Amino acid sequence: LRIGDGRRNCDMGPLVTKQHRDKVASYIDVAMADGAKVVVDGRHVKVDGDENGFWLGPTLIDDVPVTSRVYTEEIFGPVLAIVRVKSYEEGLDLINNGAFGNGTAIFTNDGGAARRFQNEVEVGMVGINVPIPVPVAYYSFGGFKDSIFGSSKAYGLQGFGFYTREKAITSRWLDPSHGGINLGFPQN
Repeated sequence: LRIGDGRRNCDMGPLVTKQHRDKVASYIDVAMADGAKVVVDGRHVKVDGDENGFWLGPTLIDDVPVTSRVYTEEIFGPVLAIVRVKSYEEGLDLINNGAFGNGTAIFTNDGGAARRFQNEVEVGMVGINVPIPVPVAYYSFGGFKDSIFGSSKAYGLQGFGFYTREKAITSRWLDPSHGGINLGFPQN
């Protein structure tokens, strides 16, 4: 992937602030201290952009223990942490028993396994043979459990509704040639 200024046909840009970049990068040291294997380290990436930017390249960490902060916290940066399991059931339990439920994915050629997973997994966004299950804009983005954004989702119909102030108007107009409006009140 080409990392750099988005105006130069790069694949990935900088993180939003220096503080966020440093926080995300700190998880790489945490992973190593916890015995995980850093397969790709994005801290020393060559960039096509200002050297003072908040750059962090894609990072791949394998064999992450479920006790590691790399697993127990949401990183929100270009870091993929791999936790290995021995079975479908063990993987499903791992996801469903976790504190977060933003997004997950399954890669399979088995339609039955895919249907079972989409029905049994407890997360807000599920990808089937799609690595990052962020839906198109007319569906809402968001997760379950501690990954939820509140009572409204970020976009989609709920997002539109959040920024819309609805008003209901009931009106009745009668032809003035009938002698005015009969409001339907009881008369003696």
